[in-house]
Amino acid sequence: MVYYYSRFIDESKAFTGLTASLIVLRSFRLYSGFMAEKKVKILAYSCRQDEVEYFAFFGGQPNVELSKSGAVPDEETAALAEGCTCISIITTPMTPPILRALFERGVRFISTRSIGYDHIDMKCALELGMRVGNVSYAPDAVSNYTVMFMLMAIRNIKNISRLALAQDFSLQGGVQGRNLGNLTVGIAGTGRIGQRVIEHLSGFGCTILAYDKVETEAVRRHARYVGWEELCAASDIISLHIPASADNYHIINHASLLKMKDGVILINTARGSLIDTPAFLDALESGKIGAAALDVVEDEGYLYYNNLEGRVLPNRDIAVLKSYPNVILTPHTAFYTDQTVSDMVENSLKSCVAFVRGEENPWELPSAAGTGGC
Repeated sequence: MVYYYSRFIDESKAFTGLTASLIVLRSFRLYSGFMAEKKVKILAYSCRQDEVEYFAFFGGQPNVELSKSGAVPDEETAALAEGCTCISIITTPMTPPILRALFERGVRFISTRSIGYDHIDMKCALELGMRVGNVSYAPDAVSNYTVMFMLMAIRNIKNISRLALAQDFSLQGGVQGRNLGNLTVGIAGTGRIGQRVIEHLSGFGCTILAYDKVETEAVRRHARYVGWEELCAASDIISLHIPASADNYHIINHASLLKMKDGVILINTARGSLIDTPAFLDALESGKIGAAALDVVEDEGYLYYNNLEGRVLPNRDIAVLKSYPNVILTPHTAFYTDQTVSDMVENSLKSCVAFVRGEENPWELPSAAGTGGC
């Protein structure tokens, strides 16, 4: 079976012959929205090699004219979008000059192949008359990565790996870890990813606290909802799964860090802007933070997903964080599995098609989202 059909036939792998063929035909019918008469012209920026086959499949439908480019969107490459109503991007910052250049060439809808959209100046886009959408994908990739991060942090994997490379196989040098079941874990944000993390953690026997403005019964089966201050004060591990909204900007700051336990472990697989980096560095150096595992950092937009080997990075904070023995740093790869890449491409294209055809678009963001301006 071709991978793209997996979401339709996971439960039917045992079938062969005519049954399997009918299932595959059914999967094509689910994409019948692509078959409407109106032509949809889309340009996909920052198209990586691993995305090409998914763009070829999901974009290879009648009445969808899809162009792909490895270029990032900027004022010069905006010319590539001439005549395209929609563009698909990743996490490249979309500043007012770039948005204006795209608007002048006819772009009216931007779909980011990510859940987060803090890299887009939403207010400017809306002032210009452009609409914006994000995508959804299965929560398993990020939730699994988050639990991996927790285990790596409490078991001091960075120290163990460093010493082992030097052939120091003693039990010295900070290699002793802790059991997850003995700890209290605070989950900030109980959307699809946060909820899945909680489900995973429920099997480890740890105490789970949850914080969110919207509470759900599914979470209450495994965790206890508390306020933000109580979560900070009571948790041995705090994991962030909240959006990068104006309300959440630098939610981890000097004040919140002071409320936390000494030696607290911070996990961030959400967005870098949730953490006030100078305050965070101070807390690491003072020992207030015992360890951290970060898949995202502030001002990463022009760095990650580019090969910068041998270059001086224009982000001192990343260089400092990499130097700490108790900080694990990865380049925004928690999402990165074959299934999520497929989901991101598929839903980005479906969002563009829905916009052009005036259909209901579950990925379009509300007009009130974001701050900034042209």
